[in-house]
Amino acid sequence: MKNKELLVHKEGMEMILTVDQMVRIAHAGGGLDLSGKILTVDQIVRIAHAASTHKATIIVPASDFILTVDQMVRIAHAGKGSVIFR
Repeated sequence: MKNKELLVHKEGMEMILTVDQMVRIAHAGGGLDLSGKILTVDQIVRIAHAASTHKATIIVPASDFILTVDQMVRIAHAGKGSVIFR
């Protein structure tokens, strides 16, 4: 599923990006607003880790899906301060 195209929502617009593309953007320092409905926890962890390398901000709309506290901690740990749950 890593090469499958996924939607990223930003200000009412939809962009189609693969997980690999989101990782590249985050690693370059670009922030992303992720839609949790279409990403697995492992994919969010991967993106969050990439964001942490250049202090990019990743917004995870936790209200879009159910995350356990352990999953949120795992994502937050990977992001090292770069993740915002809203």
